[in-house]
Amino acid sequence: MGLLSVPMKKPSEVDLAKPLKTLIQSNYRNLEAQQMNAISEAISELNQLRNTAVWKVFDKQESGLELNYRYYDQLCALESKIPAQELQVPFKWKDAFDKGSIFGGRMSLTLTSIGYERTCVLFNLAALQSAVASNQSVDNDEGLKQAAKLFQQSASIFSYLKTLASAMIQGEPTPDLSQDSLTALGNLMIAQAQEMFVIKAIRDNMKDLVVAKLCAQCEELYSEALRSMQRDSLRALWDKEWIPQVAGRQAAMHALTMLYHSQVSKANKAFGEEISRLQKAVELFKTAQSRSSNPTLFQEYANRAQKSLADAKKDNDFIYNEIIPDVNNLPGPGKAQLAKILPLTTPLSEDFRDLFTALVPVAVNQALAACDGRKSEMVNGEIMRLREATTALNGLLSSLNLPAIVEVTATGDSLPPSLQEKATAVREKGGIQQLTDLIERLPELFTRNKEILDEAFRMLDEERDSDNQLRAQFKDRWTRTPSDKLAGTFRVNGEKYRTIINNATSADKVIREKFATHKRGLELLSMTADQLTKEIPSAGAGSNSQASNSSAAQALRSLMESVDTMKAERECIESELKSLTIDLKERFLSALATEGVINEAAISLSEIGKVIGPLQEQVGETLARQQVLTTEIREAHERFVSQSGVSTDQRDRTLSELAAAYDVFTELQGYLQEGETFYNGLTEILLVFQSKISDYCFARKTEKEELMKDLTHESSRQAPVAMTPVIPTHHTSTTASSSSVDSAAAASTASAPTSTSSAPAAAPYPQQVQGIPVAAGYGGNMGAMPGFTGYVPPPMPQGFNPYGTLPYPSAYTGFPPATMIPPAYYGTYPGAYGAQHQQHPQGGAPGAPNPNHPPMGW
Repeated sequence: MGLLSVPMKKPSEVDLAKPLKTLIQSNYRNLEAQQMNAISEAISELNQLRNTAVWKVFDKQESGLELNYRYYDQLCALESKIPAQELQVPFKWKDAFDKGSIFGGRMSLTLTSIGYERTCVLFNLAALQSAVASNQSVDNDEGLKQAAKLFQQSASIFSYLKTLASAMIQGEPTPDLSQDSLTALGNLMIAQAQEMFVIKAIRDNMKDLVVAKLCAQCEELYSEALRSMQRDSLRALWDKEWIPQVAGRQAAMHALTMLYHSQVSKANKAFGEEISRLQKAVELFKTAQSRSSNPTLFQEYANRAQKSLADAKKDNDFIYNEIIPDVNNLPGPGKAQLAKILPLTTPLSEDFRDLFTALVPVAVNQALAACDGRKSEMVNGEIMRLREATTALNGLLSSLNLPAIVEVTATGDSLPPSLQEKATAVREKGGIQQLTDLIERLPELFTRNKEILDEAFRMLDEERDSDNQLRAQFKDRWTRTPSDKLAGTFRVNGEKYRTIINNATSADKVIREKFATHKRGLELLSMTADQLTKEIPSAGAGSNSQASNSSAAQALRSLMESVDTMKAERECIESELKSLTIDLKERFLSALATEGVINEAAISLSEIGKVIGPLQEQVGETLARQQVLTTEIREAHERFVSQSGVSTDQRDRTLSELAAAYDVFTELQGYLQEGETFYNGLTEILLVFQSKISDYCFARKTEKEELMKDLTHESSRQAPVAMTPVIPTHHTSTTASSSSVDSAAAASTASAPTSTSSAPAAAPYPQQVQGIPVAAGYGGNMGAMPGFTGYVPPPMPQGFNPYGTLPYPSAYTGFPPATMIPPAYYGTYPGAYGAQHQQHPQGGAPGAPNPNHPPMGW
């Protein structure tokens, strides 16, 4: 039949496994080990599916369709579950019509976008459908039906790609993905689908008028395809036989229209019209064969028209003697279009199985992260209220020398039992030396995080400067998206991380000041029991052992027991607050499915309030009880001092200082441990953040090299221009549009000389890509690099120390996400950490959540 099929885009091999695994680990922190194992297997399966599917199309067999349906479905499902712009994989695809020349555009295009990968896979699907359809046998109904279905599906995809490609490719696409070429290919596919319905109608002996209408519509569709293919921007794109083939089939469909309409005239006994139409049919069949350079094109129907014309002339000459009218003045049969653009729905595959069921859509994941942030903010707020109240209570007790003052009166010059217990606890926990070691580590931790962040910004700056330099050099020919636009979110989030680090240093200063204030007391508590006893001044004259039995002393002891009970209750409340969990995944999924959006704030605040409300009431009760207890302690202390005559001499002040130092030791120890956890956790997050920037810079480097190679080759090549067949102007179409095509084709006969040159060898790939060393084994040749397979992590800044407990990984795996600082890392570090969760970045790499694309499928 000589039907046309679209050539395939040729891909380059890439490794999806590593960057995809890193991205999922970065954005889904709460996955269990079993789920992560399942996802790792799914990633491997997806990687294998990609490597098989994108090359299977070149077999041009129907089996390749299902493989590519499956791969495309997985891309669609995955794109909704990950921040698509964060998957920094350089997908490189060559132009489908590239024959070693540039055709005024790019031979290939490399973009780091899963949407671009989806676009190219979809193009190859449409191309493969056209190939399978062209190979169908038109001698049986099954082959005709399958061909018509596949051509329609192919036309539908090309039509959809006009929207998808413009959305996914910022800048100049390869010629095959331009709006003009996609329009032309869609028109060609729908015309060939209509031809299948024409053949089916003829085989089924449908009424002549019905067949004529189908042929008239098919001729119009071929006319539209021919018009779109002859645009100046596309003429050089097609194989040399394409335009002659389409022009020939357009004339053939015009001829068939005349042939079958003549049978209608014969049935109506309009013998003059019959002859006029048959004459036109014979003429058009010859034109079709001439245009297509195929002397046997539709020869069966041409013979039939010739015989019918001879018979009709004979009958008219001997019997009817009707005048033969001008065919241009005769009415057409009308049109009937059966080939349509089919609705597209996902999934394309009949047995689609989502490989990543453990992952939720990006919108749900973001809502869960925001909900967790709100919960942590409320929890930390209540914990801060408890700790601030306890600190105030400890300050009051220290100023009143309680409970030591009650114990002093009973034990004379010996150390009060409560202070003996506190001193023992301090020594067992490492004493002042342990605090000193923790404080001295803070500058190291700060510097480590700062250097990692500085290195990330250095890579961004270097990549941006390189892009700006080349943009200034090539001007409008440098068509890729500017770095500042792509890396904008990177920089915004990086500045948020820097603000967090700077605020953490303020908290470090608070720690140091408090440590310095109570250093003397901490040193005393760290001494042995004998040394501490010698350092405590003797009891003053105001001491009276008999006062220990007074009613005021007994009241104070009772109040101290109440204080201990209240502190124990607060520890329980704080523990319950920290262990508070809430899972709104199903609520968010339901909201997204029913409403299309998630009102996270309303849902989260309502549900969190239900869970945290009872604990908030307990916090309020204990704070109110403290106010009463504070008043009772002050009053009992005044009565005790009045009855016992105890004065705040040197011994009392020292004991009070020790009591305050113990409280500070406990407080600082907790804060320093939280601070160290914060810094170490932030290091892991920043390493993932830096990893994403490294991937981004690597992908941009690959894209830059591809574009530079195209621009370098462009000056040494000229695009060949295909010959356009001469179409006689005296042939009149059944439609106005086809008439214009005939005229335009007749006027377009010029051709341009062509020149060819062999492409130079690929430029050697540099051993340093924006500071990222290339792994050994590729010989410095970029053309041998399958995606990120040769990628190794960037070097750390000079002098970087892994600090033993957090070794710098050989691959970026197993880290918390860079999308947000977990509130647990902040704890309640005074003045900084506890508040910073309100400022955490919501994304670790450029790009908003992927837009909702129209559904795909059949």
